Amino acid sequence: MDGDLTLGQAAKALGVSVDTLRRWDRAGTLQTHRDARNRRLVAAAEVQRLASRPRRHQTGARGSARNRFSGVVQSVEVDGVMALVELQAGPFQVTAAITRDSVEELGLAPGVPATATVKATSVMIERPTA
Repeated sequence: MDGDLTLGQAAKALGVSVDTLRRWDRAGTLQTHRDARNRRLVAAAEVQRLASRPRRHQTGARGSARNRFSGVVQSVEVDGVMALVELQAGPFQVTAAITRDSVEELGLAPGVPATATVKATSVMIERPTA
């Protein structure tokens, strides 16, 4: 991408609206300049700068899940075909509902090191009330 782009071209390249680019320009987030007809233009390098994203962290594993909590099993409660496993991972306690067979195959018991892998379609975050 070389040269200058119109706001429409830049918006399409960035996946945002032209109005968003105008707001970014007013806020100083985006550098624009005017042509002879007083239209806003965006340098290709500026679009490239805004399009670049920080590199995502790597898991070091071949799986797709990115959220891994390594720790130590605190408790295992087996009831029928299911089990609850509590894992202390640093300051976090993770509870997983897994099958009894998985507990047995993995040899999970209190004191055993393990890693909880979290892959979810949604994650909710809340703040404590004052």
